[in-house]
Amino acid sequence: MTCGPSRRNEKGMTHASSPSARPLRVTRAQAPLSGSIRVPGDKSISHRALMFASLARGETHITGLLEGEDVLRTAAAMRALGADVTQNAPGDWRVSGLGIGKLREPSDVLDMGNSGTAARLLSGILASHGMVSVMTGDASLRRRPMKRVMDPLAGTGATFMAREGGRLPMAIAGLAEPRPLDYRLPVASAQVKSAVLLAGLNAQGQTRVEEPVATRDHTENMLRHFGAHVKVEETPQGGRVIVLQGRPDLVARDVVVPGDPSSAAFPIVAALLVPGADIVISTVGLNPLRTGLFITLQEMGAQLEVTNVRTEGGELVGDLHVRASSLKGVTVPADRAPSMIDEYPILAVAAAYASGVSRFCGVEELRVKESDRLAATVALLENNGVKTAVEGDDLVVYGTDNAIPGGGVVQTHMDHRLAMSASVLGLVAQNPVEIDDTAFIDTSFPGYLQLMNSLGAGFAL
Repeated sequence: MTCGPSRRNEKGMTHASSPSARPLRVTRAQAPLSGSIRVPGDKSISHRALMFASLARGETHITGLLEGEDVLRTAAAMRALGADVTQNAPGDWRVSGLGIGKLREPSDVLDMGNSGTAARLLSGILASHGMVSVMTGDASLRRRPMKRVMDPLAGTGATFMAREGGRLPMAIAGLAEPRPLDYRLPVASAQVKSAVLLAGLNAQGQTRVEEPVATRDHTENMLRHFGAHVKVEETPQGGRVIVLQGRPDLVARDVVVPGDPSSAAFPIVAALLVPGADIVISTVGLNPLRTGLFITLQEMGAQLEVTNVRTEGGELVGDLHVRASSLKGVTVPADRAPSMIDEYPILAVAAAYASGVSRFCGVEELRVKESDRLAATVALLENNGVKTAVEGDDLVVYGTDNAIPGGGVVQTHMDHRLAMSASVLGLVAQNPVEIDDTAFIDTSFPGYLQLMNSLGAGFAL
């Protein structure tokens, strides 16, 4: 059970706490989880829908938009750049865009809150407009590295100024006539790829991006949806080359946002682990570059059935039927990491409850998420009696065969996915689990605790 070598990235561990922390004590579930639910809209698609609608001519109608804090920060930023962004009803939004290259200079600093996706993607837009802008974020985001987008985007001719290590706050002096880019990603990153493609929208000629491993392709799908010409080719090494023709005439198109598979991961794993559980999650995104977790859980023995598969807004969606299962350890190859990078903390909880040993290969990207998720995931498990090891860029989890001791305190480091993972662990641990803060769950999954309680989780709110 071994993995090949992989490369490391910049890292930034967060130690701060929420100014208004909401701790939670989770005890073992007293009854099976049951019922049918729908999780909030896909966060990746929600960010992109707002950005592309603002760059398109005309009015775009967006339904199913995730209204977590991260996405609301993107809505506020696009509004500050001149787009007319309006909420009609919960999840129902309209955006009147200005067209490629016509966004206006913001009158104030753009505060991206906790969202690294919003900050990195927006950097590509700001670098390719003739304006000066400044971005900042909360304590967690200000510790996360932005150099990975600054370096390629500087090739457009834009100028960047940031704190040491390329950290926010960051000032960008963009160009109205940016140069097209030809960039090979050093590591797989959908955010960096998307930032380069967004910069290429306002550049004359072709922008070319080569990625070593295929990453989520929501940006390419949405570019096509709004009328851009995008060509994608596979490389002999298993990567992809994406070529975008600059200065397309993006035209408003309605967008239906499917349920977020990363959010669905938490009730899925909870249902797999809680004895007797049987739930259905409807209208979940099934983009093939986002379903690594589902494949891995099925390899572990999960009773996870996909039904009613269909296409909505250019993306595959389906319903998931999940039943309690006996899981076994598994080795996850490094080339699967881009399709499930956000799901490793909750997968680690599943592996901790399973029988046997699991190895997650090439997970170095976890070090530069909302927290150092690799270190924080290890701490989450170790503090609750689960043995782990970090070997290079691999995470090894020693399963307890349905007997996680629990009884520990989980430090979430302002990371929503760690908080949700800890809550699921608490539902099956032998002793109560204390979570220091659940406030940041709302950044990606508003109403998570209440939704889980509708299935019978019994979280004490």
